[in-house]
Amino acid sequence: MADDRLIVALDVPNVVQGLDLAQRLGDSVSFYKIGLGMLTGGGLALANELKQEHGKRIFLDMKLFDIGATIEAAVRGFSRFEIDFLTVHGDPQVVRAAAEGRAGSGLKVLAVTVLTSLDRADLDANLIRAGDVAEITLERAARALEAGADGVIASPQEAAAIRALPQAAGRLIVTPGVRPAGAAHGDQKRVATPAQAIGSGADHIVVGRPIWQAADPRAAALAIQAELAARG
Repeated sequence: MADDRLIVALDVPNVVQGLDLAQRLGDSVSFYKIGLGMLTGGGLALANELKQEHGKRIFLDMKLFDIGATIEAAVRGFSRFEIDFLTVHGDPQVVRAAAEGRAGSGLKVLAVTVLTSLDRADLDANLIRAGDVAEITLERAARALEAGADGVIASPQEAAAIRALPQAAGRLIVTPGVRPAGAAHGDQKRVATPAQAIGSGADHIVVGRPIWQAADPRAAALAIQAELAARG
Protein backbone atom coordinates (compact mmCIF):
# COMPACT_ATOMS: atom_id res chain seq x y z
CA MET A 1 0.00 0.00 0.00
CA ALA A 2 1.44 3.38 -1.01
CA ASP A 3 2.26 5.86 1.74
CA ASP A 4 -0.32 8.64 1.38
CA ARG A 5 2.04 11.15 2.93
CA LEU A 6 3.25 11.58 -0.65
CA ILE A 7 0.86 13.61 -2.80
CA VAL A 8 1.78 13.74 -6.48
CA ALA A 9 0.84 16.94 -8.30
CA LEU A 10 -0.72 16.15 -11.68
CA ASP A 11 0.51 19.38 -13.25
CA VAL A 12 -0.11 18.17 -16.80
CA PRO A 13 -2.35 19.89 -19.38
CA ASN A 14 -5.32 17.55 -19.60
CA VAL A 15 -7.18 14.52 -18.33
CA VAL A 16 -5.65 12.16 -20.93
CA GLN A 17 -2.10 12.93 -19.81
CA GLY A 18 -3.19 12.86 -16.18
CA LEU A 19 -4.68 9.39 -16.51
CA ASP A 20 -1.64 8.19 -18.41
CA LEU A 21 0.66 9.39 -15.63
CA ALA A 22 -1.54 7.85 -12.93
CA GLN A 23 -1.48 4.52 -14.77
CA ARG A 24 2.32 4.65 -15.07
CA LEU A 25 2.60 5.36 -11.35
CA GLY A 26 0.14 2.59 -10.48
CA ASP A 27 0.20 1.47 -6.85
CA SER A 28 3.29 3.55 -6.05
CA VAL A 29 1.02 6.57 -5.40
CA SER A 30 -2.32 6.75 -3.58
CA PHE A 31 -2.87 10.53 -3.34
CA TYR A 32 -3.01 13.07 -6.17
CA LYS A 33 -3.23 16.86 -6.36
CA ILE A 34 -5.13 18.52 -9.19
CA GLY A 35 -4.72 22.27 -9.58
CA LEU A 36 -6.12 25.19 -11.52
CA GLY A 37 -3.93 24.47 -14.53
CA MET A 38 -5.79 21.20 -15.07
CA LEU A 39 -9.29 22.51 -14.30
CA THR A 40 -10.22 23.45 -17.88
CA GLY A 41 -8.54 20.29 -19.16
CA GLY A 42 -11.01 18.00 -17.39
CA GLY A 43 -9.62 18.27 -13.87
CA LEU A 44 -12.89 17.54 -12.06
CA ALA A 45 -13.63 14.58 -14.31
CA LEU A 46 -10.12 13.26 -13.64
CA ALA A 47 -10.58 13.75 -9.89
CA ASN A 48 -13.83 11.81 -10.00
CA GLU A 49 -12.36 8.96 -12.05
CA LEU A 50 -9.28 8.59 -9.86
CA LYS A 51 -11.44 8.65 -6.74
CA GLN A 52 -14.34 6.46 -7.78
CA GLU A 53 -12.69 3.98 -10.16
CA HIS A 54 -9.15 3.77 -8.84
CA GLY A 55 -9.63 4.39 -5.11
CA LYS A 56 -7.18 7.29 -4.96
CA ARG A 57 -7.33 10.21 -2.53
CA ILE A 58 -7.75 13.62 -4.15
CA PHE A 59 -6.51 17.10 -3.27
CA LEU A 60 -8.04 19.92 -5.30
CA ASP A 61 -5.68 22.88 -5.16
CA MET A 62 -8.00 25.74 -6.16
CA LYS A 63 -6.76 28.44 -3.73
CA LEU A 64 -10.24 29.94 -3.63
CA PHE A 65 -10.63 33.63 -2.79
CA ASP A 66 -13.88 35.59 -3.01
CA ILE A 67 -16.68 37.02 -0.89
CA GLY A 68 -18.06 34.78 1.82
CA ALA A 69 -21.27 33.69 0.10
CA THR A 70 -19.41 32.70 -3.05
CA ILE A 71 -16.76 30.76 -1.14
CA GLU A 72 -19.39 28.91 0.86
CA ALA A 73 -21.29 27.94 -2.30
CA ALA A 74 -18.15 26.89 -4.16
CA VAL A 75 -16.88 24.72 -1.31
CA ARG A 76 -20.30 23.11 -0.89
CA GLY A 77 -20.22 22.27 -4.60
CA PHE A 78 -16.72 20.81 -4.48
CA SER A 79 -17.64 18.71 -1.44
CA ARG A 80 -20.14 16.78 -3.57
CA PHE A 81 -17.23 15.26 -5.49
CA GLU A 82 -16.12 13.44 -2.32
CA ILE A 83 -12.63 14.90 -2.58
CA ASP A 84 -10.30 14.84 0.41
CA PHE A 85 -8.53 18.22 0.51
CA LEU A 86 -9.40 21.65 -0.93
CA THR A 87 -7.34 24.84 -0.65
CA VAL A 88 -8.57 28.36 0.01
CA HIS A 89 -6.64 31.52 0.75
CA GLY A 90 -5.85 31.82 4.44
CA ASP A 91 -7.68 35.07 5.12
CA PRO A 92 -9.92 34.38 8.15
CA GLN A 93 -13.16 35.48 6.48
CA VAL A 94 -12.48 33.15 3.55
CA VAL A 95 -11.67 30.25 5.86
CA ARG A 96 -14.82 30.77 7.93
CA ALA A 97 -16.99 30.71 4.80
CA ALA A 98 -15.23 27.59 3.51
CA ALA A 99 -15.78 25.83 6.84
CA GLU A 100 -19.49 26.56 6.52
CA GLY A 101 -19.50 25.21 2.98
CA ARG A 102 -17.84 21.90 3.83
CA ALA A 103 -20.01 21.24 6.91
CA GLY A 104 -21.37 17.71 6.98
CA SER A 105 -18.81 16.36 4.51
CA GLY A 106 -15.44 14.66 4.88
CA LEU A 107 -13.70 17.44 2.96
CA LYS A 108 -10.70 19.03 4.68
CA VAL A 109 -10.22 22.75 4.07
CA LEU A 110 -6.56 23.75 3.87
CA ALA A 111 -5.54 27.39 4.12
CA VAL A 112 -2.76 28.87 2.00
CA THR A 113 -0.43 30.96 4.15
CA VAL A 114 2.27 32.44 1.90
CA LEU A 115 2.92 30.79 -1.47
CA THR A 116 6.21 28.89 -1.54
CA SER A 117 7.19 30.71 -4.75
CA LEU A 118 7.23 34.08 -2.93
CA ASP A 119 10.04 35.80 -1.07
CA ARG A 120 10.27 39.16 0.71
CA ALA A 121 10.73 41.09 -2.54
CA ASP A 122 7.51 39.58 -3.87
CA LEU A 123 5.63 40.51 -0.71
CA ASP A 124 6.92 44.09 -1.02
CA ALA A 125 5.65 44.23 -4.60
CA ASN A 126 2.26 42.98 -3.39
CA LEU A 127 2.10 45.65 -0.65
CA ILE A 128 2.20 43.01 2.11
CA ARG A 129 3.34 44.51 5.40
CA ALA A 130 7.01 44.56 6.32
CA GLY A 131 8.45 41.68 8.27
CA ASP A 132 10.13 38.32 8.01
CA VAL A 133 8.39 35.90 5.60
CA ALA A 134 8.48 33.08 8.15
CA GLU A 135 6.89 35.27 10.85
CA ILE A 136 4.11 36.41 8.52
CA THR A 137 3.48 32.81 7.46
CA LEU A 138 3.26 31.73 11.10
CA GLU A 139 0.80 34.48 11.97
CA ARG A 140 -1.37 33.75 8.94
CA ALA A 141 -1.38 30.05 9.84
CA ALA A 142 -2.50 30.74 13.40
CA ARG A 143 -5.32 33.02 12.24
CA ALA A 144 -6.51 30.55 9.61
CA LEU A 145 -6.58 27.68 12.09
CA GLU A 146 -8.48 29.82 14.58
CA ALA A 147 -11.00 30.58 11.83
CA GLY A 148 -11.71 26.87 11.30
CA ALA A 149 -9.21 25.54 8.76
CA ASP A 150 -8.52 21.82 8.99
CA GLY A 151 -4.92 22.50 8.12
CA VAL A 152 -2.54 24.77 6.29
CA ILE A 153 -0.32 24.81 3.24
CA ALA A 154 3.15 26.08 4.08
CA SER A 155 6.77 25.86 3.06
CA PRO A 156 8.77 23.03 4.67
CA GLN A 157 10.89 25.76 6.21
CA GLU A 158 7.95 26.97 8.30
CA ALA A 159 6.42 23.58 9.12
CA ALA A 160 8.16 23.11 12.48
CA ALA A 161 7.10 26.53 13.78
CA ILE A 162 3.52 25.97 12.63
CA ARG A 163 3.43 22.49 14.23
CA ALA A 164 4.44 24.12 17.53
CA LEU A 165 1.43 26.47 17.48
CA PRO A 166 -1.29 25.60 20.02
CA GLN A 167 -3.84 26.05 17.20
CA ALA A 168 -2.09 23.34 15.15
CA ALA A 169 -2.87 20.46 17.50
CA GLY A 170 -4.69 17.80 15.51
CA ARG A 171 -4.55 19.87 12.31
CA LEU A 172 -2.83 19.10 9.02
CA ILE A 173 0.30 20.64 7.54
CA VAL A 174 0.80 20.04 3.82
CA THR A 175 4.05 21.17 2.24
CA PRO A 176 4.67 21.94 -1.43
CA GLY A 177 8.13 23.09 -2.44
CA VAL A 178 9.51 19.60 -1.72
CA ARG A 179 12.42 18.47 -3.87
CA PRO A 180 14.44 15.25 -3.58
CA ALA A 181 18.15 15.85 -3.05
CA GLY A 182 19.75 16.97 -6.30
CA ALA A 183 16.49 17.94 -8.01
CA ALA A 184 16.10 21.36 -9.64
CA HIS A 185 14.19 23.91 -7.57
CA GLY A 186 12.30 25.38 -10.55
CA ASP A 187 10.18 28.36 -9.45
CA GLN A 188 10.16 27.31 -5.79
CA LYS A 189 12.21 29.51 -3.46
CA ARG A 190 11.67 27.85 -0.06
CA VAL A 191 12.35 24.13 -0.42
CA ALA A 192 13.34 20.98 1.50
CA THR A 193 13.79 17.27 0.86
CA PRO A 194 10.90 14.86 1.61
CA ALA A 195 12.52 13.58 4.81
CA GLN A 196 13.29 17.12 5.99
CA ALA A 197 9.69 18.21 5.43
CA ILE A 198 8.21 15.27 7.33
CA GLY A 199 10.79 15.70 10.07
CA SER A 200 9.75 19.34 10.42
CA GLY A 201 6.15 18.39 11.17
CA ALA A 202 4.46 18.05 7.78
CA ASP A 203 1.72 15.42 7.46
CA HIS A 204 1.87 15.34 3.66
CA ILE A 205 4.36 16.49 1.03
CA VAL A 206 3.46 17.55 -2.51
CA VAL A 207 5.85 16.60 -5.31
CA GLY A 208 5.24 17.31 -8.99
CA ARG A 209 7.95 17.87 -11.55
CA PRO A 210 10.63 15.64 -9.95
CA ILE A 211 8.21 12.75 -10.51
CA TRP A 212 6.34 13.48 -13.72
CA GLN A 213 9.37 14.88 -15.54
CA ALA A 214 11.48 11.86 -14.58
CA ALA A 215 12.45 9.32 -17.23
CA ASP A 216 10.79 6.72 -14.99
CA PRO A 217 8.08 8.41 -12.88
CA ARG A 218 7.24 5.23 -10.97
CA ALA A 219 10.87 4.75 -9.93
CA ALA A 220 11.04 8.40 -8.85
CA ALA A 221 7.88 7.99 -6.74
CA LEU A 222 9.17 4.77 -5.19
CA ALA A 223 12.46 6.47 -4.29
CA ILE A 224 10.54 9.16 -2.39
CA GLN A 225 8.38 6.50 -0.72
CA ALA A 226 11.57 4.74 0.39
CA GLU A 227 12.91 8.00 1.83
CA LEU A 228 9.67 8.49 3.77
CA ALA A 229 9.72 4.91 5.03
CA ALA A 230 13.30 5.35 6.24
CA ARG A 231 12.27 8.52 8.02
CA GLY A 232 9.39 6.66 9.73
